[in-house]
Amino acid sequence: MAGVTKRSTRELALGFGAGYAVAEMLSAKGYLYSPMNRAAGSILKSAPSDRLTGLQLFGSEPELVGEAAARLSDAGFDFIDVNMGCPAPKIAKNGEGAALMRDPRLAARVLRAAVRASRLPVGVKIRSGWDAASVNAPEFAAMAEAEGVSLIVIHARTRDQYYAGRADWRVIRDVRAAVNIPVAGNGDVRSGADALRMIGETGCDGVMVGRGALGNPWVFQEIACALRSEPAPAPPSARERIELAIRHLGMEVEAEGERVAVPEMRKQIGWYLSGVRDGARYRERINRMASYEEVVAELRECLSINERAGP
Repeated sequence: MAGVTKRSTRELALGFGAGYAVAEMLSAKGYLYSPMNRAAGSILKSAPSDRLTGLQLFGSEPELVGEAAARLSDAGFDFIDVNMGCPAPKIAKNGEGAALMRDPRLAARVLRAAVRASRLPVGVKIRSGWDAASVNAPEFAAMAEAEGVSLIVIHARTRDQYYAGRADWRVIRDVRAAVNIPVAGNGDVRSGADALRMIGETGCDGVMVGRGALGNPWVFQEIACALRSEPAPAPPSARERIELAIRHLGMEVEAEGERVAVPEMRKQIGWYLSGVRDGARYRERINRMASYEEVVAELRECLSINERAGP
């Protein structure tokens, strides 16, 4: 979710009913070596929120992760989330992210350092394992609990799967049985019904939604209603989708400035336009635009066409 879970995205998710949100990944080493770099600055200046928000750290050197966790304990976040599930090649090739699933002893040292140094609760995000032949999430989760971690988030795919195929929720069930701390399941939750089914099948304490929320923060409202046994809200209309895209763009322009925000928001606007009449055509045109005014005018034109066409 790099480049996606900025403060604006998190605030929208929280506003639609998410219980908590997690910031983009921050490299422990990168932060310590260059605390004023753009990536760190963007993530850290976005911390303040009146809702529960986590800071996501990654790294494979225990001393550096511990030092970063200590320094960042007062950055305005509510907990530290150590990422040991990212499958990206540029992360894994450095022995970080999901690569740590292959080295539980090193992972234990990293978590121990983070827990001991942080003045905040520490959680960990993991995958089922590295590949189908090494599904070790239950044992890994038990190790994490022993090191003092307060929350396990398990994406029920192996690193080799990336985001393909179906998530194997049985692994979430096995992780839940292996530990006594809260477990959140992740993978293939795109609706309130999915969330209820995951909780029912696995016994997990909550669900984490990633790709299912891209351009669709309404999913959190739907899940919240499902958990309260209330009727699902109506799907968002074209007007609601387009107006939220405009609002989201404005939030990012205010936070990052037009030059940075407009290019970075193109993909998110494309997600908002999914399922909207002529959305693909307008997405293609917006992808060539660099100014806030141009993009908003294009979105308003798309809205006008949808409203003239009717339901």
